[in-house]
Amino acid sequence: MCNLKNILLLILVQLMVFEVSSQDIHWSQFNDNPIFQNPANAGDFRGDYRFVGNYRDQWRSVTVPFATLALSADSKIQRYKNIGYGISFFHDAAGDGAFRTIELQGNVSYNLKLTKDSMHNVRLGANVGLNHRQFNQDQFFFDNQYNGITYDPSLPTGESFQTAKRSNFSLGLGASYRYYINERFNFAGGVGLFNINQPDQGFFNEVIKRERRMNIFAKGIYKLNFDFDLVPGINLNFQGKYKEIVLGSSVKYTLVNRLGDYKAVYAGLWWRNRDAAFVSVGMDYQSWFVGISYDVNFSKLVPASRTRGGIEIAVRYILHRFKPKKIVHRICPDYI
Repeated sequence: MCNLKNILLLILVQLMVFEVSSQDIHWSQFNDNPIFQNPANAGDFRGDYRFVGNYRDQWRSVTVPFATLALSADSKIQRYKNIGYGISFFHDAAGDGAFRTIELQGNVSYNLKLTKDSMHNVRLGANVGLNHRQFNQDQFFFDNQYNGITYDPSLPTGESFQTAKRSNFSLGLGASYRYYINERFNFAGGVGLFNINQPDQGFFNEVIKRERRMNIFAKGIYKLNFDFDLVPGINLNFQGKYKEIVLGSSVKYTLVNRLGDYKAVYAGLWWRNRDAAFVSVGMDYQSWFVGISYDVNFSKLVPASRTRGGIEIAVRYILHRFKPKKIVHRICPDYI
């Protein structure tokens, strides 16, 4: 009887894997994965090249951990500073069936200056993604493999899979607005629409469309005093029946910012509706940023998760190319 309960639990977890995998991946540190958040964010930074890495590990107490890795790089066209571009990649592995999602996206953006002083800016963006999904059917457990007493993996499953792989492409659009006074007082917000073409992601004869996903975000920074800043943010995702709202704030403390030496630390508290709360800490060191967050789960999965959600790490590096000062020599006439 105990073995039967274990098998039923495995089947239930696997069903949960397929249900969750039908949605796009999500991040707790959403502002630290800018291109995934909105294609209009490509090239929207101070510097020449931006490199971002994200890693998330969750549900380790429930089943085989869900692990997600994302990498991105973006820049601006040197000759046309208003045009930004970037590429992003992510790999997601979920559950006992090693359900993998691999996606490569190309992004482009265009900046419209609404005022000459660049205080008000609107950016428009678009992306094209190539998505590949697959699972390992040998890792599944089926009721036909229960012989009445114990689970016997040598018994036939009685299941027939038409395919274990599926590839398609997706289209996305985005727009953002930025109000910028200085580095310690600014605001940005935007909206993005992804999977516009609703690609087929079904593994069987039935067509299962990937739902369109709408993302709405807003973030800012507000100077509190000489050393402290408030860094609030909100991120909303709507995809089919799935709705996600994440809001909260970090507090930034600048350790030093003078003569080319820059260091700052962050600490934040965030909330995700009907799912989790999480804390985050981070640090700026010159052109580097490293952030870590941990989710505390309080959804209906608590009996299995034991409130353990997942850990997430974000790393960012902005490269500033050396630009030598152009010196113009004047040729004096002979009579001077």
